[in-house]
Amino acid sequence: MVIIPAGEVELRDDRIKKQWTVQVNSYLLAPVPVTKELFYSILQKPIAPNEHPQTPVVDVSWNDAILFCNRLSERSGLEACYTVSDDGEVVDCNWKASGYRLPTEAEWQYACKAGTAGYRYGELDSIAWYQENAEGNVHEVGKKEPNAWGLYDMLGNVWEWCWDVYDVNVYGSYRVFRGGSWAEEARGCGATCRRRSHPTFRIDDLGFRLARSLIEGSIFPQSLWPSVGNCLESGMIIRDISQFEKQ
Repeated sequence: MVIIPAGEVELRDDRIKKQWTVQVNSYLLAPVPVTKELFYSILQKPIAPNEHPQTPVVDVSWNDAILFCNRLSERSGLEACYTVSDDGEVVDCNWKASGYRLPTEAEWQYACKAGTAGYRYGELDSIAWYQENAEGNVHEVGKKEPNAWGLYDMLGNVWEWCWDVYDVNVYGSYRVFRGGSWAEEARGCGATCRRRSHPTFRIDDLGFRLARSLIEGSIFPQSLWPSVGNCLESGMIIRDISQFEKQ
C-alpha cells in the first residue's frame, strides 16, 4: 500500500453550490482497486473461467465492500474497522482500528489529485479506461499511467465506493462513489466528479479500493497483492510518497 501524506482538500457539491475544506491525515491506500483474484481468494470462491483475475472486482455493493474489509482484516490478524448491526442497517467505523476500510471521499479525492490542481492528473487516454477507449469492457489493473503518488486507475476502469453518505437529508443512506469507469463518458472521469447510490446497489462498472488508518505498530501482511508493473513486488509493499507533498 502507498503512504499518503497529510494535507487538505477542497470538496464541492455542485447541486447546492457548496464548497468545503477537509483536513486529511496521513493514511494508507492501495495502489490499485481490489481485484477479482484478491476478492474471491478471501471469500474462498472460484473465479469464473471467462473472467480475468487481475481485473477489478465489480458487481459489489457498498455493503459487500464493508464486509470484505472486515473479512480481510480478520484474515490478516488486524482489528476490524466496521461494526454492523444485526439487520445490516447501521454501520459504524472505528477509525483507530488497524484493519482495512474504504477511503473517505476526502481521502479519495486528495489521493486522486496527488498534488495536482486540475480536474485530472494527466491526459485521459494515458491514465484511464473510459467509454472511448475501453472497447466496452473492464481492464486489468495497472495498465495505464499512475498519478504522481503511484496510484493506478484512480480515474476510469471502475467507479470506487467511498465511506461517506452523500446527502442524508435528500438521499437517506445513499453512499458516494468516485472516479468514473470503462463505461463512463470523458466528462465523468475526473477527480471532483461525485456519484451516489443505495448501499445495496451493484453494477458491472463499480468496485472499490482499500485504505487503512496509519496506526502505531501496524502490521503489513504479505502475499495479498498481485504484481502491478514496476510498482508492486510480490506481496504488499509500503511506499512512502511524503517527498511528493506540496511545500
